[in-house]
Amino acid sequence: MAILAIDQGTTSSRAVIFADDLTPRASAQQEFPQHFPRSGWVEHDPEDLWATTAATARAAIEKAGNPALAAIGITNQRETTVVWDRRTGRAIHNAIVWQDRRTADLCGRLKEQGHESAVSEATGLLLDPYFSATKVAWILDHVDGARAAADAGHLAFGTVDSFLTWRLTGGRAHVTDATNASRTMLYDIRRGDWSDDLCALFDVPRAMLPEVRDSAAEFGMSRADLFGREIPILGIAGDQQAATVGQACFSPGMIKATYGTGCFALLNTGDTAVRSQNRLLTTIAYQLDGKPTYALEGSIFVAGAVVQWLRDGLGLIREASETAALAARADRAQQVIMVPAFTGLGAPWWVPQARGAIFGLTRGTGPAELALAALESVAFQTRDLTLAMQRDWPSLGDSVLRVDGGMTASDPAMQALADVIGAPVDRPVDRETTVRGAAWLAAWKAGLCAGPDADGTDPDGTDARWQRDARFEPAMDSATREARHARWTRAVRAVIAMHDGD
Repeated sequence: MAILAIDQGTTSSRAVIFADDLTPRASAQQEFPQHFPRSGWVEHDPEDLWATTAATARAAIEKAGNPALAAIGITNQRETTVVWDRRTGRAIHNAIVWQDRRTADLCGRLKEQGHESAVSEATGLLLDPYFSATKVAWILDHVDGARAAADAGHLAFGTVDSFLTWRLTGGRAHVTDATNASRTMLYDIRRGDWSDDLCALFDVPRAMLPEVRDSAAEFGMSRADLFGREIPILGIAGDQQAATVGQACFSPGMIKATYGTGCFALLNTGDTAVRSQNRLLTTIAYQLDGKPTYALEGSIFVAGAVVQWLRDGLGLIREASETAALAARADRAQQVIMVPAFTGLGAPWWVPQARGAIFGLTRGTGPAELALAALESVAFQTRDLTLAMQRDWPSLGDSVLRVDGGMTASDPAMQALADVIGAPVDRPVDRETTVRGAAWLAAWKAGLCAGPDADGTDPDGTDARWQRDARFEPAMDSATREARHARWTRAVRAVIAMHDGD
């Protein structure tokens, strides 16, 4: 038996067929267009999300030789918001992507009115346009007839997993899992239910919301016409939580960072929902058998996207893989600092209106120095997150950071990361941990592999299959590390000051 794992991401959709021992057998991937209607606005056409998901799933199944499929697992870009008409299954507006900043003013007003503390207490999140609630409200307020249709029960809201499941099941299932629900700013992570108070605050009718289930659960059966027969959907998790599972971070104190368009670091805190004092997020890492496992999360909005900007915006490189070699030629004495706040600053700063800047330019600054500054910006932002986690979870210390995602293929980038954060960095053999996590959840529910033991280990499942490809030990002396990070911090504060002066 095999598992079909769907990975619907920010820039592409991918499907991977895994054997029952979680060995990947075949895959397919398609990019889709990004839409930027205004500065700071980011949208996707939901039909593109669905079409590329269905096409890659079919292609992967065919490449694998049409195996018997035991289950489907889904992982998805989180917070991205879709509102569709239950009667037609069609979205009433483009999906508003997690990166989108259009509701920053609304979040600011709610903060000024003193609502952030109550929002954070219930959801573990901060009042920021990153999350889904204000995106739903914006759609209801800006699409003609939307509020009336919602009040009449005709509209459904969901993160991308919900929309895909709706389409996969032919409209028979309006569901999500606890990890995705925990990113909406409408879900009480301690009570394990939608919050009526938050629905009222954001003016989102509760009838629009999906049913919340475990991350490994029965979510419905796919339509028979899609893949030749009905297949149970048994696993769903947001991409960063799926990567946490794929990295086998089942024990409290384990930490992983995924480097894709953005960077997202999660620290497993077990059954304790730690209330951050350092502007990190408290979230659900995964939920099995009705029991949530919590995490502290730091979110960086721009990681791999800064390399894409070097390629597509500046034309300095033709392929992302060229960045490390270009950066290696840089004059490090220039100490150019890039703050890539293209769509605002994420954790631990949370300034959505901030915009990017470059400091330390000279006549000698060229493509190599900009490439180095771009790579180092990712490392500096990661250090901000790990320092905040150490303050919230003092026992963390200099724990090993498990990394995955496209940027981790670069040895120089990973060495720079270890140098800047001052801790070992472990890269696994299989760096596609997000889709692996989705496959594991579905396989576990299908009874094909074991789950974590009481102590958080998983000796017969993901733990046993996680293999380290390389460990990068910090080689930079602490004085240099602290001085460079202090320079970075001054640059970030200058970016914030520029915003405050507007």
